[in-house]
Amino acid sequence: MANENVYDSGLTLDEIVFENRNKEYGAYDLRHQYPKLLTRSFIVGTVLFLILALSPFIYLTIKRLTAPPKQEVKADLVEILQEDKIIEQPKEEEPPPPPPPPKEEEKIEIIQNVVPEPVKAPKIETPPPPISKQLETTTGLVNQEGVKAPAYVPPPPPPSTGTKASTAEVKPQINQNQVYTEVEQTAEFPGGINAFRNKVANNFDGSAMNGDEGTVKTEVTFVVERDGSITDIKANGGNSDFNAEAIRTIKSIKNKWTPAKINGQSVRYRFRLPLTMNFEG
Repeated sequence: MANENVYDSGLTLDEIVFENRNKEYGAYDLRHQYPKLLTRSFIVGTVLFLILALSPFIYLTIKRLTAPPKQEVKADLVEILQEDKIIEQPKEEEPPPPPPPPKEEEKIEIIQNVVPEPVKAPKIETPPPPISKQLETTTGLVNQEGVKAPAYVPPPPPPSTGTKASTAEVKPQINQNQVYTEVEQTAEFPGGINAFRNKVANNFDGSAMNGDEGTVKTEVTFVVERDGSITDIKANGGNSDFNAEAIRTIKSIKNKWTPAKINGQSVRYRFRLPLTMNFEG
């Protein structure tokens, strides 16, 4: 009986659900307005869809209505008089120019030299030319005029028997005081550069460092003199203590170097030695 009273009262589902509740809360308003919003959204969506679907037809209709009226042109048959074309007579091809006459090669002069047949009474019609004539040009069986080509070519003159002056090789002058960085033969330490590095490592006093520097690098430069000694020792690293100890260590090594050479002459040479050591605390 309670359910029949509810349906007979004419209340909606939202009013039944929110009975004795705060209807000012947004949920009740949303549920109350939802059918109207759904209907409105459906109508708007349908209208937009129809506009998009019919837009090509609307565009063609507007274009057809705004197009200017077609003008009909009456085309009458017009006789076109064609002028007789003047047919040009083909030009006669000019004959090609005659080829140049062949260049005549110069003939070599030949003096007829007839060898007599061995008969009992030989009759020499043409005597042989003298030796002087035979040396002036080429001999043959018939005479022919042309350029003389001597049949005998004298041998080249013998080489001179005089003694040839010997030229001594002059070596360029070397500046004894200049310090070179590029040479033909670099300076070498006895045993090689690895032996020199080992001496530096063995003579290096690590107590001069604090012990917490980590990896320290420097580049030591010095001049290897012409007698094998080293001078002008410098170090350009970032740690002054490491630079000072590296200079002291290299000064303590008294071994003589083999000097650098240019053209076989000893020269002063600047040597560069990078050093890297690791100090861990």
